[in-house]
Amino acid sequence: MPPQRFHEQFDKIQRSLPDVPLAMGPDDSAEFIYEKGFVLARDGEEARVVEDTVRTHFTEAPDLVADHVRRVSPETNRTGVTRIQVGDPGQGDRAGDPAVGHALRALREAEGRHGRRLVSRNHVVSIAVNACPGDEPVPAPLTEPPNPAAAEAGHDPDTAVGVLVIDTGLMHDYRSYPLLAHTEGDAQLRETDDQGVLQQYVGHGTFIAGLVAAVAPNTDVTVRNTLTDAGAILESDFGAKLFAAVDQGGWPDIISLSAGTSNGRTDGLLGLDAFMTELRDQGTLLIAAAGNNGSAAPFWPAAYATLPGYEDVVLSVGALRGDGEFGACFSNHGSWVRVYAPGERLTSALTGFGAPVPYVYQHSTYDACRYGFTYACTCQSPRHTGVLSEERETTSGKPDQVMFDGLAQWSGTSFATPVAAGLVAAHMTAHKESDPRAAGRQLLANNTEFAEVRGAHVPALRPATWRPVPVVRRGHPA
Repeated sequence: MPPQRFHEQFDKIQRSLPDVPLAMGPDDSAEFIYEKGFVLARDGEEARVVEDTVRTHFTEAPDLVADHVRRVSPETNRTGVTRIQVGDPGQGDRAGDPAVGHALRALREAEGRHGRRLVSRNHVVSIAVNACPGDEPVPAPLTEPPNPAAAEAGHDPDTAVGVLVIDTGLMHDYRSYPLLAHTEGDAQLRETDDQGVLQQYVGHGTFIAGLVAAVAPNTDVTVRNTLTDAGAILESDFGAKLFAAVDQGGWPDIISLSAGTSNGRTDGLLGLDAFMTELRDQGTLLIAAAGNNGSAAPFWPAAYATLPGYEDVVLSVGALRGDGEFGACFSNHGSWVRVYAPGERLTSALTGFGAPVPYVYQHSTYDACRYGFTYACTCQSPRHTGVLSEERETTSGKPDQVMFDGLAQWSGTSFATPVAAGLVAAHMTAHKESDPRAAGRQLLANNTEFAEVRGAHVPALRPATWRPVPVVRRGHPA
């Protein structure tokens, strides 16, 4: 990703979490974002071990100060993790936090004795993953139908599959979109800023709900605005929010989650341990996005799909590019991704179909293709100094407005995920299968479609109502 692009997105996430100083990690490689000055440990004895070990290490080291080392959250809570302060979060810059780094190193010997991880950074879980979104939404032509189009199936309240979408909230007029007649949940807290600029990821949850409903009309979709702060939340808070979501409406058949984070490890997120353990004991299937880093590094919680005990509990989904034959250039990949689904230039509802709403819509100024591909990777917009006009042309000078009056076109693993969720739900309805995990297994076992991702032959799920779109190729920029 272009460094300036990363820093712009980092700034957006920092503004959405103004009271949480953030840094990039590991070191300055920008693989993930985490909270400065704090680490996570499991409640109880392990938290005491971490706190005492860090304090002793910082006291004995001539260039470290132990004054800030203290526990700052309750000793026990449902998430099973405790936040421990190890340094002054106001010190240092975004390139990394030495205090957190020293705290992690101080626990290496103890972790070796215990045979497992005892301490972790407090990562930012985000729709933007490493702070670069798969794409920005643009208004779809009024004559263009949804893609995937709505499947020909009815809604039966007695057999409808329950799908919980963990995302941003619903737009104020979402009910005017017919496909969302059986959708409910949280409203988006704020749709635009004082200048009328569409807030980052506003409409994301509405768009995803529309995709689920198009692929699987016999669903009851609930959208929670868990990720309302520009699609970002601290790992230490995320587990509690997930518990709150399932407590509010009960454990659903399917959870669709289009967010996560890398952490440089292969054993999951410490802050989600308790939730993932409880999930494993329920009947719910978690369908999670593989992320938009274009990386083979595990992305959590999607990568739980290949951890022992979670093979049937989590379905990790990567994105296919517009033609459906190859992986999208932004999609994460690797053996931990179980299946791929269309995720580039999909069309769904960003708003409802009430009165057209004008938004000032500001785009990136980058036109370079990411990761060396020869077609336009969707994280990049054509170079311009303004914004997209109503005719979707590049502009210069004063930003224009675009009219979002219903459908938009968007790309990312965020949208491959609800497509896969819809296909699992549709399979449950078609085969009268009440167990979503069994339906997921059956869907993958019976699937005969494949695609190519980075030279690998991978399973691909393509809805019957999905239409491939042309891949626009460009040469490398000068």
